[in-house]
Amino acid sequence: MATQRLGIIMHGVTGRMGMNQHLIRSIVAIRNQGGVTLSNGDKVMPDPILIGRNAEKIAALAKAHGIERWGTDLDKALEDKDDTVFFDAGTTQMRPTLLAKAIRAGKHVYCEKPIATNLNEAVEIARLAQKSGLKHGAVQDKLFLPGLRKLDMLRRAGFFGRMLSVRLEFGYWVFEGDLQPIQRPSWNYRKEDGGGMILDMMCHWRYVLDNLFGEVKSVSCIGATHIPERWDEDGKPYKATADDAAYATAELIGHNGEPVIAQMNMSWATRVRRDDLVTFHVDGTHGSAVAGLTSCRAQSRVTTPRPVWNPDEKQMMNFFDQWQEVPDTQVYDNGFKIQWEHFIRHVVENEPYRWTLPEGAKGVQLVEAALQSWKERRWVDVPALAV
Repeated sequence: MATQRLGIIMHGVTGRMGMNQHLIRSIVAIRNQGGVTLSNGDKVMPDPILIGRNAEKIAALAKAHGIERWGTDLDKALEDKDDTVFFDAGTTQMRPTLLAKAIRAGKHVYCEKPIATNLNEAVEIARLAQKSGLKHGAVQDKLFLPGLRKLDMLRRAGFFGRMLSVRLEFGYWVFEGDLQPIQRPSWNYRKEDGGGMILDMMCHWRYVLDNLFGEVKSVSCIGATHIPERWDEDGKPYKATADDAAYATAELIGHNGEPVIAQMNMSWATRVRRDDLVTFHVDGTHGSAVAGLTSCRAQSRVTTPRPVWNPDEKQMMNFFDQWQEVPDTQVYDNGFKIQWEHFIRHVVENEPYRWTLPEGAKGVQLVEAALQSWKERRWVDVPALAV
């Protein structure tokens, strides 16, 4: 059994998502487990170099996790022929430019979503990647969540019968910053800095809907800025210019060709009273299921209770107790790490890989359609995307 090195340029990993999910829980975890196993039993060991603007911060991060290489000069890093993969988790506005630079330097590219702030740039970078012949991928982590993997297993087993609808509830209260410290960065709430609920989350919902429930065909959406003033990391007030909530309905064509209706409520100004921070409630003719991040509960046609509507008496049924837990039948690893392992095998031994930049562009397409719907107050079609 042989072990080969894979040099990875990691840009933008001092932020919350890049550091926690991509560096610590993915690349560092892969290194600690001895690398990624290939189909022939050989191993691939990621050898990252961390690139960022703040030398002190990037050096401390590298030292804390046993990474020898770090720097502040991205152009110099891209010149190194021994590092063949470029990863970006920095700002969305800069992403298309950075990806294009990396592709022209001959690097395989992998990046966070959204891959761009507008569809034209997303399609342009996806086409550049396609023409280059290099490997490319966009993060679609929610497909690897234990709850959604269990939900997908039910779908593939025919549990739902004919799928009718999906109801997605996402969000929690993000503290304004005056009484309690903020738990999300302030740029999330400034449109000029690439913030906004629709831009952030519609990219996720596109790949979840397409892969698990049906291809998106049209959307109706309204956004809102419920909290007009927030406080930043330094405790200074600022005007929130981005949407902090959105409410959407989408028409899907299910995998069996039948229509499916998807409702999506997403908000950073809501207090949670449900199973998880995100839940997916699926109804079908033969059964229903509700999945969160890790758990999934199901109710079949033959075990569906018969509730009685009677506003004059207190409801005695505990509806939560009437659902059956879908068991853990395997060990579920971190979803970001799983996709990293897929991408590494795709690069090294050409393992089939479908979570590409064109798939990332579809997410931006749904963002633009949702924003157009909000602006024009109407349904907007989502045609097939040619990349």
